Amino acid sequence: MNDSGTRHTHRPRGATALLLTALTATTVLAATTACAGPARAQRSGAASADPAAARSARTPADSLQGVWRMDGYGTLVTLRGRSLRTYETTGISCLPGSVTGTRAGAPGAHGSLRFTVADSAPITVVPAGAGRARLTIEDNVGRRTLHRIDALPARCTRRTPHDPRTVFDIFWQTYAENYPFFRAKKIDWTAVRDRFRPQITAKTSEDELFAVFRKMIEPLHDAHTRVVVSKDKWFAGMRPGTVLPTAESTARIDKAIAANLGPGAIRHQWANGQLSYADLPGRLGYFRVTSFAHYTKKGDYAGDVAELDRALGAVFTKARTQGPHSLRGLIIDVRLNGGGADPLGLRIASRLTGRPYLAYRKRTRNDPHDPTRFTTPQPSRIRPYQGPVYTGPIAVLTGRLTVSAGETFTQALMGRSPAPLRIGENTQGVFSDVLGRTLPNGWSFGLPNEEFLTADGRTFDGPGIPPAVRTPVFTDDELSARRDSALTRARELLAQGAPEEGH
Repeated sequence: MNDSGTRHTHRPRGATALLLTALTATTVLAATTACAGPARAQRSGAASADPAAARSARTPADSLQGVWRMDGYGTLVTLRGRSLRTYETTGISCLPGSVTGTRAGAPGAHGSLRFTVADSAPITVVPAGAGRARLTIEDNVGRRTLHRIDALPARCTRRTPHDPRTVFDIFWQTYAENYPFFRAKKIDWTAVRDRFRPQITAKTSEDELFAVFRKMIEPLHDAHTRVVVSKDKWFAGMRPGTVLPTAESTARIDKAIAANLGPGAIRHQWANGQLSYADLPGRLGYFRVTSFAHYTKKGDYAGDVAELDRALGAVFTKARTQGPHSLRGLIIDVRLNGGGADPLGLRIASRLTGRPYLAYRKRTRNDPHDPTRFTTPQPSRIRPYQGPVYTGPIAVLTGRLTVSAGETFTQALMGRSPAPLRIGENTQGVFSDVLGRTLPNGWSFGLPNEEFLTADGRTFDGPGIPPAVRTPVFTDDELSARRDSALTRARELLAQGAPEEGH
């Protein structure tokens, strides 16, 4: 989370979908930066002779200058002048982060500072008391807590060796300190190190090192794990049985869906075709969402919000949400949703409720030695849109290509009343933002480090969110026959008056 970002961001169609989304998500997560730098006048001969006067003369922007340690994420943030930068740390390493920000405009309310980040969403840092601050990324849910420290550790200012064994050690250590799911996946990460580290020497080739990294993370079967050497050489995990869509399979899927919507269904499209809607017989609606990012050519988050709102305004009209001719049921199809920005999913959910409710709570692994220790869970709530909202029965179509922000959106709807009826297959099982990292040899890699909790403290990482009604999803037999069992079943159940899930 995404994905996008963005906790986990937009995944284009095609065989490289999972990787491309991951790369964008990595950029956004790495954007977890802040501004830095002690005020130089305080340390020079030009400093005021009256310390109290000097302190009172400091602006809110000055109060954030310096070095900050982030809870979770293994990240340091520096704020110096108008610049923000991150450093990626482990117990054995400190490398400059890939994201830098430039302050935009004057300080805002409560001394907040906003930073623009190239190719990513803006970052805001706000003072939160003595020695504390909060950092938010515009296209992420939740906030990150910062604690002031005196200075960057010495290793952050030294050149890190880039020999194969150092690269191996940093890769292994980053997973050891941040990955939350080794126990659930029955992986002994120390045994993994003991098996592979003796194979790494000063003469280990690039191909050999890449092959080792792949062997290390492939058994995790986690679509938010990856290692990237170049655009043509990379590996990203996935749950067993997952078949990535191709241009050919996507065309077959589109034809099967169209055939099961019926010849009279007129589909309206927005966001470069990533959002579409059709009215169906029996006063049913079909709303398809194939990503939560890159809705416009510019690809910025503000543009995505505007385009989504335009689509939602066209779909959730007074005629469809109120009165005798309003919808009797709504089908939401996220079976090909590869992720994006979680807040966009919450934005859709706000059009589907008349009362506030908890979407989920998000927490981050926060102890390099103890994988059971996390930050305090932060709640994300759905608040009804101030305008037409649809509060009737919903069926949500899911499958293993419902990934990342597509899954957090599905989870966000589970607290709705009436609860949606989930139809299809389990989602992919990856919810966290991708923690993006670089290696001293120039490679990049990523991993999850967060959990999205239900109201009763459950997570769906690994197996994914299960359906209440299980049907085939985009199998070869289904597509060859232009059959869509999940869509057909949803139409039948909504036409009958689908019961609230769990009843």
